[in-house]
Amino acid sequence: MSERTAFVERNTLETQVKASINLDGTGKARFAIGVPFLEHMLDQIARHGLIDLDIECNGDTHIDDHHTVEDVGITLGQAFTKAVGDKKGMTRYGHSYVPLDEALSRVVIDFSGRPGLTMNVPFTRATVGGFDVDLFQEFFQGFVNHAQVTLHIDTLRGTNTHHQIETVFKAFGRALRMALTVDERMAGQMPSTKGCL
Repeated sequence: MSERTAFVERNTLETQVKASINLDGTGKARFAIGVPFLEHMLDQIARHGLIDLDIECNGDTHIDDHHTVEDVGITLGQAFTKAVGDKKGMTRYGHSYVPLDEALSRVVIDFSGRPGLTMNVPFTRATVGGFDVDLFQEFFQGFVNHAQVTLHIDTLRGTNTHHQIETVFKAFGRALRMALTVDERMAGQMPSTKGCL
């Protein structure tokens, strides 16, 4: 399989985002986004997905974090679409359960070509360190729409909101890692009976 890397730049009146990814990386990450808690969560994707991520964003955080978080999700989704290419030989499906103390989350992903998000995370608080946890729905919706994946996110238990979110992002990284794995037995075949994804 050819090198699975991508660079995407997305500019609007609200944000300017640059994202570089290597799907076959080692988990290296560099962020200059201006939203520290989002950067902490993105680091979980890189580390647990073994995906190299380099993301910069200049956003209107003087208003709030909404546009920055959503647009980083959109741009990251666009980069994934570019990097996976024709998806031949790819496992396609991935899932992971991840615990952190009392919290447990499950993430299931399908690089189906059909965007769909089902997210059931009963946050126990509205904010973590000043970060509005509702924005994670916006991040994942932006990612799903532009990576064209089906994504199911469920937090099965947990009382600490930080733990809830961190288990989601770790499980997301692990599920990505599984789905993106090249299956040598596929020998470059499309992982679909339709012949395309």
